Parts: sequence; structure tokens; C-alpha cells
Amino acid sequence: MNAWETHGFSSCAEERQRCNMLNVLYLINHAGKAGTEKYVYNLVKCYQGKRANCFFAYNEEGPLCDQMKELGIPMFQVAMKHPFDLGAARRIAKICKENRIDIIHTHYPRENYVAVLSRLFYKKAQVIYTCHLTLPTNFAWKMANKLITPHDKKIISVCNNGKELMVGNGVNPDKITVIFNGMPPAPAPEKSNQIRQELGIGEDTFVITTLARYHLAKGLDYFVDSVVELEKIAKRDYVVLFVGDGELYDQISKQIDECGVRHRILQLGYRNDADRILRGSDLFVNSAKCYEALSFAILEALYHKLPVVATNIGGNGDIVNSETGCGKLVEYGDTAGMAQAINAFMEDETLYRQCAENAYQTVRDIFDLDKLLDDVYQEYVK
Repeated sequence: MNAWETHGFSSCAEERQRCNMLNVLYLINHAGKAGTEKYVYNLVKCYQGKRANCFFAYNEEGPLCDQMKELGIPMFQVAMKHPFDLGAARRIAKICKENRIDIIHTHYPRENYVAVLSRLFYKKAQVIYTCHLTLPTNFAWKMANKLITPHDKKIISVCNNGKELMVGNGVNPDKITVIFNGMPPAPAPEKSNQIRQELGIGEDTFVITTLARYHLAKGLDYFVDSVVELEKIAKRDYVVLFVGDGELYDQISKQIDECGVRHRILQLGYRNDADRILRGSDLFVNSAKCYEALSFAILEALYHKLPVVATNIGGNGDIVNSETGCGKLVEYGDTAGMAQAINAFMEDETLYRQCAENAYQTVRDIFDLDKLLDDVYQEYVK
């Protein structure tokens, strides 16, 4: 018995429903494990067999490929050497024609340009582009955007800052709509001491966590310097968990040692139990320097009722602000300001409780996955 039959569908009913659904090709250059990949996975998992027949194409293989295999999604590897790769565009057009693709949903400029160019060879597939970036570009890219993006059916930005930057980068504002990332609707997880027991952290120790790649854009060097400042003012025992991997791991590790805060910062490397770590944490910190759109890591922290201290970068201000009341924003590079913001949550129990409650409510009210799914699907069918 197949999945459709368990829900009361006969083979004929299944075929009729599949024929009436959109065929959507999700196209991404690198099938990795960051927030963009989580966004794609959420769409495919929730749409497949319900609102759309989903297909997946990629250039560089990664963990997202394994997730797509588990979902049973047809997959295609397409070499995309550069944004104007006509060979890749022909290959995408062939995939679209053979699978009667209605929508190509792209996620970065390279694959968006390739997808638009594929319409030179197969015009029936329209292109939706979700921009997960917040960075200005040079004159050449602005001119390219003015040439290519008018041929997108719609462009989605995951944050308001992203839309502002795209307009500055030559994209017609009428093409852009802002749709925030979202978390699945569910009760807030219960707190757990498992990670504390594993790491030998006492119950009274204040646990500060960040989930981030060791990349220049994530500002982990700034976070280490802020911990140095925190040491000067903190009266409460605390520990900081760095969860992630990346090319700057050894460099940050050396900085931690040189700054004399190894006893405060634990580098846990890449973990697949972020939920368990957040359930045992007290505060979440996002120390991003640049390129931050709408952080899934922050949303996950809010879902776990964790107040957030974040830099005033990209889409962070869409999440942490006076209206949501779920944390504090600081300017990147202000180590004293970061230390003071963290210490405020360690010292002020009333502030902590208010922001913890507002954290979960913010996710439920504003950053809800069901709303994301409905809004994105409407862009497909308009």
C-alpha cells in the first residue's frame, strides 16, 4: 500500500491529483546544510504530493541531497560554472520540458540567472527567485540585474533589508515581495538538562549559545572579544557554546586561547542535535558581521523561548525589535555593548522572563511556517 492509498486515494485518484498540481523544480547551486537549504527542504517536504509535484536540481552535492532522497524527490545534477552558463541553461530547459515543469524556484543569483536563460530554450517554465542575501553589488551586477530580473515571474526577499538592497542593486521594487522565514507551529519544547550533563555544566550556570559557521560573516571573532569584556562585568557563572564548523575554526580557537577565555567558551563543532542544545541553553547570541538575511538559527532559539542578543545586521532587526520584545540589538563591533546586553539577561530576571515569553510568541505570530507556505504558493499561482 502506497502513501496515497493510506490516505484513501486510489491509483486513478492519485494520478488525477498529480495532474492537477503544479510541477515545481527547486534549483540550488550548493546543496549544503545552511538556512537556505532548510528553506528549500521545508517547501519540498510540505508541498510534495499536496500542492505540487516537486523536483530538485543542484550543482554541488551536499546534505540536502540526502534529505531529498529520503523524501523520494526526483533529482538532477547540473554543472553551473557561472551565472551565464548557457550549457547549464540548456540542461535545465531539457529537464523542464521532460517533466513539464511549471515553476523553477531559485535561491541565489547564479542559479536564478541560469534559470532565466533556460527560458530561451523552453518558455513554459516560469522563474521564482527567493533572495537569501543581504549584500550590495557592483555596477556590473546592477546592470546584469536590470537585464535578467525583469524575466523573473516574482522575486521573494526573506527580510526587509534584503528588499532594500535588491532595489539598490538594480531590481524593480514592483517585482519584490517580502515573505519571512517560518518555524513549524508546535508547542514550545520543554527544557532539558541533557546537554549540561553531557558537558559537565552546573544547573546554576548561565548557558549562552550560538549556532554559526566559522566564517568571516558570522563575526565569531567579535563574539570572542565580547566575552573578554563580559569577563570584566559578569558576576554570575556562565559558559558560551560555539556550535558549528567551518574554515576559521582553528583561527577562532587560537583567538580563544590567546584571549584567556578558554574556560568560558566551549567549541562543540558541528552537531546534529541543535534542538537538545537549545533546550539546555538560557540565551542565544547572533554575532553576524554581514550577509545575514533572516536567520533560521534565531527563529529556532525563539521557538525554544530563548531571549536573543543580535547584531543590527540584515534581517535581525525584523526579528528583534521594540515590537517583538524578544531580545536586544547591538551594533557590530561594539564589544562592550554586546557584553552589557548579555549581562543584562544574566542579572535582570524580570527582563529575562518577559523576553523569553515574547520569544515564543514572536515565532507563533510573525514567523509561522504555515504562513510562509501559503504566501510562497500564492506567488506560484498568481
